Amino acid sequence: MWAFLQNLSYWDWLALGTILLILEVFGAGGYLLWIGMAAAAVGVLTFVLPEMSWELQLLFFGLLSISTALYWWRRQRKAVRQSDEPNLNLRGQELIGKTFVVHEAIIDGRGKIKVADGVWMARGPDAAVGSRVRVISQQGVVLQVETTE
Repeated sequence: MWAFLQNLSYWDWLALGTILLILEVFGAGGYLLWIGMAAAAVGVLTFVLPEMSWELQLLFFGLLSISTALYWWRRQRKAVRQSDEPNLNLRGQELIGKTFVVHEAIIDGRGKIKVADGVWMARGPDAAVGSRVRVISQQGVVLQVETTE
C-alpha cells in the first residue's frame, strides 16, 4: 500500500476520475461528477508538478472534493423552487373543503365516498348512500368528513 501511495501518478488520478464519472451515469445525483472532476484536476496538477508528494495530492483531492460537493449541494438547494400549488401530488390534501357523495353508507363512523372516478374510505358521522359530505381532514388514506345540510 505504501509503495502504491508513494508512486501515485497522474494516470492513477485520471483513472479514478474516469471510474467516478462512469459511476455517476448510474445515478449519483451529481456528486460523483464533481468528485470525479476533482480527481481529474489532481491528475492534471500531478502531470504539471510530477514531484508532488502523495500526501499533498490526497490533500488537494480532499479539498477539491469537499469544495465541489458543497458547491453542488448549494446549487441544488437554490434550484429547488417553492410551488404555487403546495398540495400538488398530495391528493387527499387537495380534497379538503370539497363536498362529495357517499358511495357506501357511513355506518359506525366508517364508509366510502365517491371522488371523481375513484372511491375513498371515509370516517365521520353516519350518512346514507347518496347524501353529501364535506372533507375536513385526511389521516393517511382515510378522509375525515362531516355531513352537509
